[in-house]
Amino acid sequence: MSTTNDGGWNPYVAGALVGVLAILSVGLTGQFLGASTTFVRMAAAITQWIAPAQAEANEYFQRVGPRLDWQGMVLIGILLGAALAAWHDRSFKVEAVPPMWAERFGTNLWRRGAVAFVGGIFAMFGARLADGCPSGHGLSGLMQLSVSGFISLAGFFAGGLVVANLVYRRKTQ
Repeated sequence: MSTTNDGGWNPYVAGALVGVLAILSVGLTGQFLGASTTFVRMAAAITQWIAPAQAEANEYFQRVGPRLDWQGMVLIGILLGAALAAWHDRSFKVEAVPPMWAERFGTNLWRRGAVAFVGGIFAMFGARLADGCPSGHGLSGLMQLSVSGFISLAGFFAGGLVVANLVYRRKTQ
């Protein structure tokens, strides 16, 4: 595998592989890439386990259903593939608080966890409100030359620039 000087994968190679995956996904399953519905399905499964009556009464949970489908398998593949790639290029490490976060915001594990949890809530709210996640709207939307895909991707990049500026900028002395 072609790597960059810092040991990471070459972004052109990785991007081409994602493109191949997207084409195979459509060709083999008839489905475009996406992931956010899997989290709703997991929530439906947990709710069904803890409070079956509420899960049964929830129309949205009934529509998406608590099941492991192709999207769930893609997420499992992403997790395993990322771990394998990091292991392969020797960049795998377990970190409770990443160094860049610690430098900017401190080493408090609870603060890091709370910010990640709240960020996840916002991300899922936005994904459900938009009826899809960045991979669904961005990658799959662009594959179809969808105007909404271009608009969504522009929004994702704008949001990413704001967050990256908060996390990665240097502290002023």
